[in-house]
Amino acid sequence: MDLKGKTVLFLGSSVTYGAASGGVSFVEFAAKKCGFNYVKEAISGTTLADTGEDSYVSRLKKVDKNLKIDLFVCQLSTNDSYRGVPLEKTKEAIIFIIDYVNKTFGCPLIFYTGTRFNSRGYGESVKMLINLRKEYRFGCLNLWDDEDMQRVSKEDYNRFMKDGVHPTLEGYRDWWTPKFIDFFEKSKLL
Repeated sequence: MDLKGKTVLFLGSSVTYGAASGGVSFVEFAAKKCGFNYVKEAISGTTLADTGEDSYVSRLKKVDKNLKIDLFVCQLSTNDSYRGVPLEKTKEAIIFIIDYVNKTFGCPLIFYTGTRFNSRGYGESVKMLINLRKEYRFGCLNLWDDEDMQRVSKEDYNRFMKDGVHPTLEGYRDWWTPKFIDFFEKSKLL
């Protein structure tokens, strides 16, 4: 899909925000490379599940409904599993987001996952997201199961990641952003 001149809305938490890289993430790098405008609705530590006023669901409801959004990109938050949110509540939030985006913005929707780290709970969330694709139409950039991402050398991994969840500026620029750009370019959603 050609995103030049389009507007992309990104919804997420610390990974979308760029918590370990001064507030710069793949969003800014991809926008510059692909020439799109963006709205970045990202707050660190927030959950997909509607657990409070900063949850993805609560914040999505506050986004201006009159915005012309051409693509919606949502992070599969690590915070739901980290905080012990039941998988069913996370699933309900994802379904709500899918329905809301379809009805409100009428644009294609992509979810993306984090890369592999030591978390059984997040792995279960990734499986649940993949299974939802059988029933709902959305794109999915699955970095968790991406073999190229898993083959990164230990030396590169240590440069690219501040911890198991958060990329560094170099990690976004050289490791994550190329995956997003490739996904955008090959996607048939637009």
